This record gives sequence, C-alpha cells and structure tokens, in this order.
Amino acid sequence: MRSTRPVIAAALAAGALTGALVATPAHAAEYASSLKIAGVQYDAPGRDNNSCTTGNTKAEFVTIKNFARTGTVNLKGYVVKDAAGNTFVFRYNHYLEPGDHVKLRGGRGTDSDGGNVAYRNNCNFLWNNDRDTVRLIKPTGAAADTHAYTKSANDRDGNGFITFHG
Repeated sequence: MRSTRPVIAAALAAGALTGALVATPAHAAEYASSLKIAGVQYDAPGRDNNSCTTGNTKAEFVTIKNFARTGTVNLKGYVVKDAAGNTFVFRYNHYLEPGDHVKLRGGRGTDSDGGNVAYRNNCNFLWNNDRDTVRLIKPTGAAADTHAYTKSANDRDGNGFITFHG
C-alpha cells in the first residue's frame, strides 16, 4: 500500500500540471502582444465640452504600455478603436521602449516621444461615459488588446479612470 501512494500522488500532480498546461493557452493568447491598454480616462474631469479651444477633450486619454522586458515597439500603424468603430491610427513613428507608455489624448497638440504623449487631433470625445470597448489593433489587423468597461462595474471610485494591466 505504501508504494502506491507516491504513484497516486504523482498521477494527481501530473493531472494538475496537465490542467494548468491546458489553461495556459487562453492566458497566453491574451498576452500575445507586448503592447497593452494600461488604462483609460473615459470621462474627462469637469463638464464635457468638446470645443477645441475651451473644451476638456485633452483630459480624456487611453494609456498604452509596452510590457515587454526587451524590445522597442514602434506604434506606427497601430489602431485604437471604440465600440462604435471610431478609430485613431498612429500614422507616424512613436517608439515605446520596454516599460514605456504613451497617453493618446483627445484634442489637438504636438506628439512627443519624450513626453509620452500623442494627440488624436480631434476634439470630439472618443470614449462613452457609461460603457464602451477599447481596442488596440496591430498594423497586421490582429488584436493586440481589448477591454470592455461599464462605469457601474469597473469604475468603483467614480473618477472616470479605469486601470486594466496595472
């Protein structure tokens, strides 16, 4: 009897390992891209006003981060899209070093690698204040990262900001 317990324990451990290995592909698929949506300021502070001169669309942004340990990523050709199909395409070189991020802001401004900012050059709000989906799409058309949110379920403190990949 004693000799069968280690065999049973080993079989159970192998089964648990197999279960863990089976679960890995779904997790790995989510992280197939080193670029992730780190967070979204979907509701700009203050009263919504999409005027290019006096509005607050610059305060609405999505943060994209390079979670890779090595390897710089050029955002040129990447697309940010909402549930309604509104899109922004990074048309110029914007490099993210490992661990670096960029805030894609509404409104007009000058893109800056050093300042970690890019502007949509559009003064309309992109993200809905009640619910929306934020998509990051690779230049190939494949999904890099996607997050749906609702204000009631995801913004517990009500500040209009949601963190995704901490």
